[in-house]
Amino acid sequence: MQELFHFINGRAHPAASGRFGDVFNPATGAVQAHVPLADAATLDAAITGAQAAQPGWAATNPQRRARVLMEFARLIDRDMAPLAEALSREHGKTLADARGDIQRGLEVIEFCIGAPHLLKGEYTDSAGPGIDMYSMRQPLGLVAGITPFNFPAMIPMWQFGPALAAGNAFILKPSERAPSVPLMLAALLVESGLPAGVLQVINGDHTIAEALVEHPAIAAVSFVGSTPIAAHVYARAAATGKRAQCFGGAKNHMIIMPDADLDQAADALIGAGYGAAGERCMAVSVAVPVGAATADALITRLIPRIEALKVGPYSAGEDVDFGPVISATAQANIRRLVQSGVDQGAKLVIDGRNFRLQGYEDGFFVGPHLFDHVTPDMEIYRQEIFGPVLSVVRAANYEDALALATDHEYGNGTAIFTRDGDTARDFAARVSVGMVGINVPIPVPLAYHSFGGWKRSVFGDLNQHGPDAFRFNTRTKTVTARWPSGIRSGQEFNFRPLG
Repeated sequence: MQELFHFINGRAHPAASGRFGDVFNPATGAVQAHVPLADAATLDAAITGAQAAQPGWAATNPQRRARVLMEFARLIDRDMAPLAEALSREHGKTLADARGDIQRGLEVIEFCIGAPHLLKGEYTDSAGPGIDMYSMRQPLGLVAGITPFNFPAMIPMWQFGPALAAGNAFILKPSERAPSVPLMLAALLVESGLPAGVLQVINGDHTIAEALVEHPAIAAVSFVGSTPIAAHVYARAAATGKRAQCFGGAKNHMIIMPDADLDQAADALIGAGYGAAGERCMAVSVAVPVGAATADALITRLIPRIEALKVGPYSAGEDVDFGPVISATAQANIRRLVQSGVDQGAKLVIDGRNFRLQGYEDGFFVGPHLFDHVTPDMEIYRQEIFGPVLSVVRAANYEDALALATDHEYGNGTAIFTRDGDTARDFAARVSVGMVGINVPIPVPLAYHSFGGWKRSVFGDLNQHGPDAFRFNTRTKTVTARWPSGIRSGQEFNFRPLG
């Protein structure tokens, strides 16, 4: 049995609390490791070390900080295979998907290498008689991140990359269900030249997450998880004077217009709806075909594609389409929601509840599901299922389809498939959702744009990665400077307006 650890002050930090969590192999259902759950003393040790290390890191010029991240990017490329294998072993996603998880995080690190440009302030020469005015972006000090199980590499890098590049120290609390990759990344950062203590990783459950949010030394908190917890973290952070960006749930709609290439749309729905077993905040869980003929033709194309999906462990080969979900609890919740859809009158076209994989009967596998004739009052439409379940909600016309995406309480991502530019432009302008794809099913922006939803998918004003990440991780100081001219002009004691 593997015994995991915290990562504090540049090295493995042994368990001290006596409390541990089980880390499962989702494919087998067996416990493969124990992760220590931090106590207050462990948190204090991490914060004390980070506070000691941060001033020196902030005083390091931005170009040298960027060089550390440049070396970190090189080491991630070097260790891609073991990182992906560890990620797949704990999360259950395929190796290809695990590599994609790491790669999307790496892209943000590459963007952060350009931090010296993003950290430049502003300067006004001769703002008044003999007066210059300039602004500086300075680090917040000590910031924290709480990350989910579904992207154990990508989201930690999205959070700590900009924070470190800006000169902050960072306390990471990863999901206790998939803790190994964050620990591996921390070790790679130290190997890259990051001073000990600048990045700390503490494992724990909700009690240590609460303590982290409440701790007076923490200046800002980034969180990704469910909407109820995101709202709670945001409220507690705000109440204690912290800056916060908290990202919650999603219910992403994909609208299919009658003029769309239906084969292209069906292929997109398969990848976006069932990839990673649907455990993505940007997964498409609602397909909205416009018109009965479009809906019937789409269903006809989806059925054989879904039936051909290969479900299995990551170790079964590169042709596996998706693996198990993260836990037995998640598996049971998906099955409960599927049953609620049946009970509330949706048509279950493909039923994956009885999926069993020989040799992996105790694994947390869920087969693919397809619902038709789902309506907005149903639980499977209102809730984020976070599983391989696609719901088809039929819309009579474009305005009805637009209203579905706009009126849902979540507003993370959406997409429209059409060949008509006017329809696409109208949709992008009017839909009340933060990230929009046009013939792109999962519109996750590249690293140099910012990622974030609307409505109850996000709490806070600044998004992840891109320019917003540097605004979030810094504060502006403005200096007004007047060099003495008293030798020539004499002293003044009255305030005079500039100009």
